[in-house]
Amino acid sequence: MATTVVPGVSGARAKSAGGRGRERALWREWARSLDRPLTSYYLVLGTGVMLIALGLVMVLSSTMVDSITETGSAFSMFQKQMVSALFGLPLMILASHLPLGIFRVVGYPAIIVSVGLLLLTAFQGTEVNGAMRWLDIGGVSIQPSEPAKLAFALWGANILARKEELGELTEWRHLLFPLLPGCGLLALLVLLGSDLSTTLVLLLVFLSLLWVVGAPGKLFVAMFGLVLALATIVIAIEPYRIARVTVFLDPGSDPTDAGFQSLHGLYALGTGGVFGVGIGASREKWGFLPFAESDFIFAIIGEEFGLIGTLLVLGLFGVLGYAGLRVATRVTDPFARLAAAAIVTWVLGQAMINIAAVIGLVPVTGIPLPLVSYGGSALIPTMVALGVLLALAKTEPEAAKTLAARGPGRVQRALSWLGLENVGAPPKRGGTAPSRRTTTPGVPRPARGGARTTAKNSSGPVPVGDRPRRDRRR
Repeated sequence: MATTVVPGVSGARAKSAGGRGRERALWREWARSLDRPLTSYYLVLGTGVMLIALGLVMVLSSTMVDSITETGSAFSMFQKQMVSALFGLPLMILASHLPLGIFRVVGYPAIIVSVGLLLLTAFQGTEVNGAMRWLDIGGVSIQPSEPAKLAFALWGANILARKEELGELTEWRHLLFPLLPGCGLLALLVLLGSDLSTTLVLLLVFLSLLWVVGAPGKLFVAMFGLVLALATIVIAIEPYRIARVTVFLDPGSDPTDAGFQSLHGLYALGTGGVFGVGIGASREKWGFLPFAESDFIFAIIGEEFGLIGTLLVLGLFGVLGYAGLRVATRVTDPFARLAAAAIVTWVLGQAMINIAAVIGLVPVTGIPLPLVSYGGSALIPTMVALGVLLALAKTEPEAAKTLAARGPGRVQRALSWLGLENVGAPPKRGGTAPSRRTTTPGVPRPARGGARTTAKNSSGPVPVGDRPRRDRRR
């Protein structure tokens, strides 16, 4: 029986099959592009630069009204943020060119300086909105808890990496000491300034280090429970924190006071809709939404750029997190793996807490959105952390081969001239220490350079290395 062929139907099927084939080819090409040696490096760099640029635009938009009211210029707060970004940019570039050994060495003095600054802040800091978080140094106000996050990430990664290299991570006490006391000291000093959100970020970094290093499940669960218990106690002993939790459960119960900020953050997101009201056209920044440039800048993004803008921000942080975890899973050095995971946990954890507070999933915490919110004390350390992550991305095996083929850069040549290219690097495995054995009496020491010295015996010249066993006993 003959089969009837319909030309139009067969042509449509062929076109559909051809379209699917082209789509598969494009997906395969895109997947291959992710396997390039420097993919992680460019993903971190690209997403970091885009988030910083978006932050500058949104700081300008959200601060224009307050800037005009306070200084008469719409650009006063934006200029401060721009100066912070310009100051952090060379630090980020410098950090991206430094070897791992420098970061391992820097962790110790950085944690000591952070503890000292936090002590000064706790006793001689400046109180702002009921929190003792700021310290005036030379006419410049800084928030020491922000660089303390980077210091703890580097210090903690180096501590566990050293223990892993020495094979000491076999007992729980080696996992927790001195990492747990160090984290507890920083958390206590930060809590003295009534900064619970930063304390939670530090504890998240601590848990991430334990997770990456392979802590036993029981120990990790115990530490996670300890963190939750401490957070509950800290919230319960402060009346204003209890009020925040109560308002979080029902923001409409106090719409003019405790729930004012949460409600207006939701109003901003609702007003933006899908496509937003347009850049610079936010209504909530006209004195309705407190701290619109810092704690609630995500709400202004949602109002001016709509759902599309908020998804773009989430996507950028998602790509940054993917790139950081990609680095952590590809590098072979223990310190690089731990440091990459700690930095990613810090940045993404802080971003998730900030966004969750804006959309009403957690109580308002007063924590900035990394790389986007206003504030040089938060922006500069985070940019330096991005530089560290870029440097770690260069240590991926394939990336290291590609960069080695290109030759050393200017920073590497400068470090080699100063003799700092191997500072803090662990001893290479497989290397042998110089032998301290004494030579056999009456036998000359072998000559340097690999020459084989001979000695005479009854059978003629015999190499020392081949001397009969009875001669060695003499």
